[in-house]
Amino acid sequence: MSRIGKKPVAIPSGVTATIEDQLLTVKGPKGTLAMPLREEISYVLEQGGVSVNPANDTKRARAFWGMQRTLVQNLITGVSDGFTKKLLINGVGYRAAAQGKNLNLKLGYSHDVNIDVPEGIEVKTPDNTTIEISGTDKQKVGQLAAEIRRWRKPEPYKGKGIKYDGEFIFRKEGKKK
Repeated sequence: MSRIGKKPVAIPSGVTATIEDQLLTVKGPKGTLAMPLREEISYVLEQGGVSVNPANDTKRARAFWGMQRTLVQNLITGVSDGFTKKLLINGVGYRAAAQGKNLNLKLGYSHDVNIDVPEGIEVKTPDNTTIEISGTDKQKVGQLAAEIRRWRKPEPYKGKGIKYDGEFIFRKEGKKK
């Protein structure tokens, strides 16, 4: 039994959910998101929430149960509050600048790194060493943050690179004489 799957997903005020043609559509103040529904799982719109249960007692249905409930929760959270990831840049001369739908990174390479920001995602740079990525789709926000971080992962000796806010970088001791 899935502990996560047992709980119904609460729908806050200002958010509406509809199920039609194997598609769950959620509308809220931040926008609209949709998700295709699995046939192994039954989705029921109840008063003030969405209940997710396995449609049959197969191992496959039980395996999808908790994950599908979490995906429904992410849709509802995305259209009501949104998701945000914060990246911190550490290193001499490492800088970031958001320019419209582009993010320009100076990361010690011989060239600047330009990253196109996908639709539905907003990138801000409050200062030149901080990047804030926000949007309604949790997967897109996390994917863009991972792609930016991949350009210069934090190294363990000096801690230089791009890291998530709150991430702990395990530091190593350098050479000894």
